Amino acid sequence: MPKAATPAFPGFVPETLKFLKALGFHQTREWFEENRALYVGAVKEPLEAYVAALSVACAAQKLPLKGDPKKATFRLNRDVRFSKNKQPYKTNAGCVVTRTGGKGSPGLLYTHISPEGCFFAAGFYHPEPPQLLAMRKTIVAKRTAWLTIETKLKDAGLVLSTNEALKRTPRDFQDADEKLWPALRARNFIIRKPITDKLILDGPKLVAAAAEFGKTTLPLLKFGWAAMD
Repeated sequence: MPKAATPAFPGFVPETLKFLKALGFHQTREWFEENRALYVGAVKEPLEAYVAALSVACAAQKLPLKGDPKKATFRLNRDVRFSKNKQPYKTNAGCVVTRTGGKGSPGLLYTHISPEGCFFAAGFYHPEPPQLLAMRKTIVAKRTAWLTIETKLKDAGLVLSTNEALKRTPRDFQDADEKLWPALRARNFIIRKPITDKLILDGPKLVAAAAEFGKTTLPLLKFGWAAMD
């Protein structure tokens, strides 16, 4: 039986960001249901088509990243049970491709679509404590390899996010090379790259840019996979 054709992805549409912006002002189930058709046509379906197209592009470049269009996208509904923010809906759309295709798999390439700014991200977000410890130990043990990765990323205009970083180097790593301290203080190992609102309207260019970003950040992913597996 021939494989099903990959859904076409011409790009997101101007209504994508307009819908997400409007959702920020209309945080009610009633408004969302009244505009569900717009959500499906401008956000849900394009996002799923994007995941499918990006998975094909990653396979073509031999990047070990993929996503199930139905499972790799994030819902707009927020879990408000333990959050001070009780608004029921997110105002951004996002998706990931990973080694397994599942959202929970360590190491990801993420795409964020938002009226407040779109971006790609790659790396390891909120690794579990044993994974974080393993990453730190490997950074020290493979100092040269890690610093080479950092240098190549900086040459590409990319730096490790300092969001949620510790103010001090963990006690067990204070004897490490000071050049490693910023990485050892990290709680996330994430690289971000902003993308323009114009780019998300051009499907082929957006997919190509995401795959290229994945290729550039692959050394970081491989380093983390080797450390955490």
